[in-house]
Amino acid sequence: MTERPSSTSLPPAPDQALLTRCAEAETCADPSSVMTLLGESDGAGGGFTSYRSTFAAGAVGAPAHFHTKATELFIVISGSLRVLIGEEITVLNAGDFLAVPPHTPHAFAAAPGSEADVVFVFTPGMGRFDYLRLLSRVMRGEADPKEIAASSERFDNHYVDSPVWRAELERSA
Repeated sequence: MTERPSSTSLPPAPDQALLTRCAEAETCADPSSVMTLLGESDGAGGGFTSYRSTFAAGAVGAPAHFHTKATELFIVISGSLRVLIGEEITVLNAGDFLAVPPHTPHAFAAAPGSEADVVFVFTPGMGRFDYLRLLSRVMRGEADPKEIAASSERFDNHYVDSPVWRAELERSA
């Protein structure tokens, strides 16, 4: 088994287990959330990326987007997470699980008045830790938002306009 802190850029060998100790995991923070980078691998079947996000009450997570290659999994540990799936809004609560397949527009935010603690898993992973680090720098004003748009193919993150999601965020503001 390979035990490495998430801050190392080298993924484990494809035939080795990966263990990340919580106390050693790299974190990325912005004013409304903390992302704990749990692990990524380029293993058989395309690998994975997994991280945990804790959102402040009502904090907005990701705007409407889709992935062309990855399935994104959501596991809500505590609190409530508002999610756009296609054209529908739903609320995930503690213990809920959601799998969003490729090409499905989705977005998420902590539910109004609620914090959210969520584990995200992408498969395949595609080295998304670098995307999360970039996102964190942009949210803190340390990087230009244009860098995110320029990275859409590399990280399989394709942003779209969603009038449904915009209306949802305006309604709860």
